[in-house]
Amino acid sequence: MTGGRTRPSRADFTLITTVTAADPQPEGAARPQPEHSRILRLCAEPMAVAELAARLDLPMSVVVIMLCDLLEAGRITARPPRPVDRTTVDLDLLQKVREGLGRL
Repeated sequence: MTGGRTRPSRADFTLITTVTAADPQPEGAARPQPEHSRILRLCAEPMAVAELAARLDLPMSVVVIMLCDLLEAGRITARPPRPVDRTTVDLDLLQKVREGLGRL
């Protein structure tokens, strides 16, 4: 699946990066491998990298390498997570959630 590669060629992907298949797919692009085709089908709608790895039942490292291939071929788009605006985060609510989870 990765051609023996153990590291991604790019650093675009985190667990929560949203990936979407390009529409339309680039003309004249080589036919994707079966694993790449599965990713493209799953990413017809935006999907987080972690969810994609779970649905494919593959290690994150393998999925990220395949995503790098697809991104470089122009077959997907990757959108990083938006930064959190800390001025709108309710820290009291987050503390209560944390305390509640600690009681479980």
